Amino acid sequence: MQSARRISSGRAAKFETVAQVTPRCATIKRTLGIRMFVVVWQFEVAEEKIAGFEAAYSAEGSWAQLFRASSGYQGTELLRDAYIPGTYLTIDRWASEEAFRAFRKDHDADYETLDRACDQLTSREVRIGAYTV
Repeated sequence: MQSARRISSGRAAKFETVAQVTPRCATIKRTLGIRMFVVVWQFEVAEEKIAGFEAAYSAEGSWAQLFRASSGYQGTELLRDAYIPGTYLTIDRWASEEAFRAFRKDHDADYETLDRACDQLTSREVRIGAYTV
């Protein structure tokens, strides 16, 4: 069902049609019983290290390549802050928390080696959280 909504701007008024729908993403996930585990990190990167950082942390970067060793890995997003230079978020998606934990257990040495190699790319690194979606 759709309804019309009046939007005022100064003296002019216009109407727009607004679809009355439930948020699709949450509804589809709930209906299908799909669960996901998401790990979010925030990074601060010096200007001269941005290219190297983006190469390592992008959806095709070194971290994603390592994560692909797990069938439970579902992808990585690298987000660059539009207003604060050198500030990034990564969102790593896993089929479940169990899939993530199994990956860490099975690939801990490779994970730690890559983590140490990437330390010089960031001036600050904070795990924002790990979420079940």
